[in-house]
Amino acid sequence: MDKNKIGIVILAAGKGTRLGCTDKPKVMLEIGNKPIVSYIVSTLEILGFSPAQVAMVVGFHKETVMDYFGERVSYAVQEEQKGTAHAAYTGMLTLPPEIEHVLVIQGDDSAFYTPKTIQHIIDEHIKDDYVLSLITIDVVDPASMGRVIRDTDGKVEVVEKEYTTDEQKKIKEISTGTFMFNRKWFETMFPTMPMLRKLGEYGLPTALAVARESGAKHQVIKLEDSSVWFGVNTPEELAEADRRKRI
Repeated sequence: MDKNKIGIVILAAGKGTRLGCTDKPKVMLEIGNKPIVSYIVSTLEILGFSPAQVAMVVGFHKETVMDYFGERVSYAVQEEQKGTAHAAYTGMLTLPPEIEHVLVIQGDDSAFYTPKTIQHIIDEHIKDDYVLSLITIDVVDPASMGRVIRDTDGKVEVVEKEYTTDEQKKIKEISTGTFMFNRKWFETMFPTMPMLRKLGEYGLPTALAVARESGAKHQVIKLEDSSVWFGVNTPEELAEADRRKRI
């Protein structure tokens, strides 16, 4: 597929409450002496994506992000924190009209993605007309994360950590929060997407449930190398990510 038909949405509007962020958004915390989100921006530049193709969704202290990146990306402002799916939709609407497929990346956990990883995800998504691809990995300690549940009939769902049973807690496969969508499908689907009951917001995992229940063509892309993804949600994880970037 023509790369000009691929767009990227980077979610960078979150506050980082658990990390005590007050004067800048979570994605601007530093690892290896650079903001977390700067690594994925550099990776996308290496792959040849133009600023118009990369929409960064900003919100909390948005000026901090925009001042740092300037014209390296384009921006979409999420005025209210209504969840990851709402942020993805907000970003998607700002992309050029020729964009047909959109890779949605979390700005706080994508610092270790390589150009090869991103290209692999894109290639796997577009090769067979999928409307949704979910990116997963196995992790050693998934305690604070949602699990990927694979039924014997091939059905796949993401169960948020708030809903997992004791048996599901034993599963090591987790959602990275990275998705790739057929743009037209997502933009049509989102306005009727239900909210997450306990959180009162629109979560990206719900898109998987909608695709599954409507019979839309979807898949799970499991990354073999778990080191290319690292979530930063606690001071300890921030310190570990910083250590890895300095090696």
